[in-house]
Amino acid sequence: MDQQARQSKRLRRANPDGEDGAGGGGGGSSGSGGPAQGQAARPAPAQAVVQAARQEDLVHAEERAADEPGITRLEMLCAAPENRGANLTKGDLNALLEAGIHCVETLAFMPMRKLLEVKGIGDQKAQRIMAAAKQLVPMRMVSAAEMLVMRKNMVQITTGSAQLDGLLQGGIETGQITEIFGEFRCGKTQLCHTLCVACQLPIDRGGGESKALYIDTEGTFRPERLVQIAQRYGLNEEDVLENVTYARAYNAEHQEKLLTEAAAVFCESRYALLIVDSATGLFRTDYSGRSELADRQQALNRFLRKLQRIADEHGVAVVITNQVMSSPDSGASAFMGPQVKPIGGHIIGHASQTRLFFRKGKGETRICKIYDSPSLPEGEAMFAISPGGIMDAEGR
Repeated sequence: MDQQARQSKRLRRANPDGEDGAGGGGGGSSGSGGPAQGQAARPAPAQAVVQAARQEDLVHAEERAADEPGITRLEMLCAAPENRGANLTKGDLNALLEAGIHCVETLAFMPMRKLLEVKGIGDQKAQRIMAAAKQLVPMRMVSAAEMLVMRKNMVQITTGSAQLDGLLQGGIETGQITEIFGEFRCGKTQLCHTLCVACQLPIDRGGGESKALYIDTEGTFRPERLVQIAQRYGLNEEDVLENVTYARAYNAEHQEKLLTEAAAVFCESRYALLIVDSATGLFRTDYSGRSELADRQQALNRFLRKLQRIADEHGVAVVITNQVMSSPDSGASAFMGPQVKPIGGHIIGHASQTRLFFRKGKGETRICKIYDSPSLPEGEAMFAISPGGIMDAEGR
């Protein structure tokens, strides 16, 4: 929902009667001035109650519309093919839901062979579904000029630090995967907590006016940190906590299943952020040794592909943290202090659009380096960790 639509909603809430109210006043003044003139300007008690109830229903409806996710619901496929449907029944919809398909966007982006694996979906029905999905979710070619306009209108979430936002040219991008890796105690989890609150800010303040979903694999999520960060931004603490959905993953398989549940949650309400902290921790422990390395990489690749699909379908910003390992390289780099590199190898490197390397500075300061990005130049920015989350480093 863009800013013009929100502004028009605010105007409608301020004046729900619109032109009708103004017209009613004009009709009263054009009368002959008899005793009915004063009565026309003051509605009857019953009419006042009806108008108040209508105004309240309008406000509630607009609030529900503002929280409505921007997806195409599966019920659209129950229509006839001439109405961009696929003649699906209630049983067909339940079969799709059981297979983890919760919106038409998922169907439009998935291969046909995956749809044929759904129970009760034959070849002809699958072709009807895919044809209807491509009509409801058009995937057409666009010019570079159109792509540039879409990039300029893309929502970016502030990190809480103006210097870090400047390095990222606005903040964390929505619809893409941003990877943050570094040693322990370098600010990865603190940035994730800050983003959970920042995504609820108005768009003109660097937020997304939406909710956040936090998948925790290391047990480091702390809701009291959200309360402290909310106080910094002047937000209602209870509302901030209610707008953050939390899930704890206990093994690599459970972590992957949570993405299916997350896709269902994103179809129920408007979300702008998905955090996985960390994405590789459970894969390192559940798959050990070189004998399971290939299986680990394949499982990690499936997990990252599902993350990208969620980013494409729902337009959320996906932020994942990653662990590091020592890299005992020889040569000149061996004399420059301890060297580290991110876990996951080339698979996670190709899956992430933007990769940020965090390292420790002096005291509470941390340094962020652009490790890889298709559009951002190499550079560094310094930030600090405060009780109110990520912020600018003093004197920088």
